[in-house]
Amino acid sequence: MRARRILSAVGVVLIAAFLLVVYRGQQERRAPRAVRPIGAVVQISAPLGLPPVPVPADNPPTQETITLGRRLYYDPMLSVDNTVSCASCHSPEFGFGDGKQFSNGVQNKVGTRNSPTVFNSAYYETQFWDGRSPSLEKQAEGPVQNPVEMAHTLKGVEERLNADPSYRAEFERAFGPGPITYEMVEKAIASFERTVVSANSPFDRYYFGGDKKALSPAAIRGFKVFSDFNKGNCTSCHAMDDKYSLFTDNKFHNVGVGVKGGEIQDRGRYDVTKNEADMGAFKTPSLRNVALTAPYFHDGSRKTLKEVVDFYVGGATSNPHLDRQIHALDFLTGRERADLQAFLESLTGEIPSGVEAPQQASMQRN
Repeated sequence: MRARRILSAVGVVLIAAFLLVVYRGQQERRAPRAVRPIGAVVQISAPLGLPPVPVPADNPPTQETITLGRRLYYDPMLSVDNTVSCASCHSPEFGFGDGKQFSNGVQNKVGTRNSPTVFNSAYYETQFWDGRSPSLEKQAEGPVQNPVEMAHTLKGVEERLNADPSYRAEFERAFGPGPITYEMVEKAIASFERTVVSANSPFDRYYFGGDKKALSPAAIRGFKVFSDFNKGNCTSCHAMDDKYSLFTDNKFHNVGVGVKGGEIQDRGRYDVTKNEADMGAFKTPSLRNVALTAPYFHDGSRKTLKEVVDFYVGGATSNPHLDRQIHALDFLTGRERADLQAFLESLTGEIPSGVEAPQQASMQRN
């Protein structure tokens, strides 16, 4: 009798173990396959003036993903009608912006915010002017689905890429065998964008490299205006470090842009956080290569650097949510204002190789 009870108990345990194995197997089949590059990891070199490029653990850069991401970045097939690519609004020709106040998407539709540069976007803790995306990977989902930009779907992009033999082969080299998923697409694009790092500017060579002849006297004076608490105090938002400078604090500020009749036209960060303190606040852009990326501000309302300087000299546009650091700089002399602009122009860095359109690179080699 006791033996039968023992055998019965063992049977129950074995059945339970079998059912657990079956359950786990079903769960594993239902769970999406982990997407991770399979190639050898490469190091993205940071030029003088920038810290090491931050890279997420699940998307280490490989030559295969960078090459694939570069192709995808310049390919209009990501848009529903094959007319708009990432580079349409973020082109090397315009400092990885597009030189327009607002960009044009499919069917020539017009957006409502200025296209920010991709230069050094790897260093931003959030993406888009309002910071609604937590990473470069997730940022790559937004324009594809935006009805004004690419007006496509992530599923539609997957189907289109899976139907292309050359893309299937390239994705297999980058991620291994299996169907192409949009997670692979966004990881490849993000890996390419992390190579679009630019520094080693005249200012970097002067300040971090110790070359005292790298900067003009006007730019040196302008840097003093820029960094002096009692002058421009620009570093309160465009932050610097002793060993490198991102020229952004990665935070959000209402600087009085886009205010008409006392009314904020674009609520910015507030629409993400619903925090009243974020009303009309936008991400602090890096000032690196700022001379290449006109027009300026989230609404593209200032066409030149002189107009930007004049805007701050005038104390910006008053509104109830104006950042407390913003105040009139009308005490700056005409020479100080010109010097400040000279400093901003000295932040133009070197453009890295291998970031232009693939066909352009091929033409240059031939």
